[in-house]
Amino acid sequence: MSTPHVVVVMGVAGTGKTTVGPLLAGTLGVPYAEGDEFHSSENVAKMASGVPLEDADRWPWLDSIGEWAHGRAGRGGVVSCSALKRAYRDRLRAAAPDVLFLHLTGDRELIGRRMAARKGHYMPTALLDSQFATLQDLGEDEAGVAVDVSGTPEEITERAVAALRRFEN
Repeated sequence: MSTPHVVVVMGVAGTGKTTVGPLLAGTLGVPYAEGDEFHSSENVAKMASGVPLEDADRWPWLDSIGEWAHGRAGRGGVVSCSALKRAYRDRLRAAAPDVLFLHLTGDRELIGRRMAARKGHYMPTALLDSQFATLQDLGEDEAGVAVDVSGTPEEITERAVAALRRFEN
C-alpha cells in the first residue's frame, strides 16, 4: 500500500490476529502493536478465569489502542484488536479517523480447533461462543475488508494485502 494507513486486525479470539498482524506489518513495512498488551491486568485476570469482559472493561483498553493508532496517523501501523462491536470500532475511529479494519473471519469449528491448539494464551476456548455472539460484522460504510482465515498465515496475509489495496491513495 502506497499511503501508510493504520490497520486494525480484528475478529474473534483464535482467528490469528496475533499471527497475521506482525506478518502484515512486515509486508507493509510498518510497526506492529499487540492489542492484548493494552489490556489492564484486571481484564487479563477476568478473561483468564473464563469471565467475558463487559463494555465498561473495554473502554479504557480501546482508548489506549485508539491513542496508539492516532500517534501513527500518516506513518502507518498495524494493531490487533478484537473490535467485535460497531461501537468499539466507532470509538477507535473517533481517536484515529483514518483507521482501516481487517476482519479475519472463519467458521466456529476451525477457530475452536485453532484456539484449543495454542499454548500459553489466557483466553480460554470456553469464551469463543460469547465472542461470536458479540461479533457485529463490518458495515458497508466502515473502511475495511473481511478475509477468510483458512490456509496458512502467509496465504491469509497475501489475501489481506490484496484486499487492502483498494484503499491505496
